[in-house]
Amino acid sequence: MQTDRLDRAFAALADGNRRQILERLSEQDLTAGALAEPLEISRPAVSRHLRVLREAELVTVRIDGRERWFSINPDGVVDADVWLDELRTAWRDSLFALKSFIEGGDS
Repeated sequence: MQTDRLDRAFAALADGNRRQILERLSEQDLTAGALAEPLEISRPAVSRHLRVLREAELVTVRIDGRERWFSINPDGVVDADVWLDELRTAWRDSLFALKSFIEGGDS
């Protein structure tokens, strides 16, 4: 897993508007205009957020005629999830070791 790709993913996910965009895209592919409708930000701002998400490889774009359709890139999301899962596993293992030590299982 590339560190710079993971850094871009988490930097992109740090913004609430981008997380809302990803949540909406998890339900269906949408155009920038459709994504902008329920958000309290301008269409140019949505476009900037989509650019950040594309650069982080969390979103892909498909051009159909004059429209650009955005969708989640599962590979980008999986990379972040794998890293988080590794962290969860290490933390859980540490807690189990601590519990075992406290209960006197490790001498």
